[in-house]
Amino acid sequence: MKMLRFILAPVCMALAVPVAAEELSLRQISDYLNSFATAQGDFTQINDDGSMSTGKIWLKRPGRARFEYGPPNPALVMAGQGAVAIFDPKSNTGPETYPLKQTPLNIVLRRDVDLAGSKMVAGKVYDGTATTVTAMDPDSPEYGNIQLVFTDNPVQLRQWVINDQSGSATTVILGQMQFETKLSDSLFDIRATSERLQPGGK
Repeated sequence: MKMLRFILAPVCMALAVPVAAEELSLRQISDYLNSFATAQGDFTQINDDGSMSTGKIWLKRPGRARFEYGPPNPALVMAGQGAVAIFDPKSNTGPETYPLKQTPLNIVLRRDVDLAGSKMVAGKVYDGTATTVTAMDPDSPEYGNIQLVFTDNPVQLRQWVINDQSGSATTVILGQMQFETKLSDSLFDIRATSERLQPGGK
């Protein structure tokens, strides 16, 4: 499950949560996620043990994402071609892959996001400052859940927290995101990246 947290955590677009905000409906949140096709920016990941790592994120809906971690552990996580792949720079056996549709990341990367109609949405709460949507795979609860924290005016996804069955949590905070930038499909090509990173690859 630690590996699954590694896959999913870097998708958040977080900034400091404002003091006050209005409660958001699932329709408002869905409209926000559907309002952009591409996004990119920097992130800082905070692990359950307090350790941190940084990197860059690129999103291209539908179905594509790329997360590059910086030193000292320059790992690479990609979503594309219906899969999520983890590239370990210390491994010579190729990436670990998981079906994209079995991860909460699939909710954000859908062509048309409809949280109100998604069976993966387990709940929505409002604490006076932010609206939190909890999502999980009802057929695979062992994967844990993901919590997406949104604020309003304008609607923004501020935080993405992955909770596994052991109680561990991984949070990611990002700097300013740039939307609707031109991103090449080659950034999300798992097969080509796998071939290039293998010994003797180009």
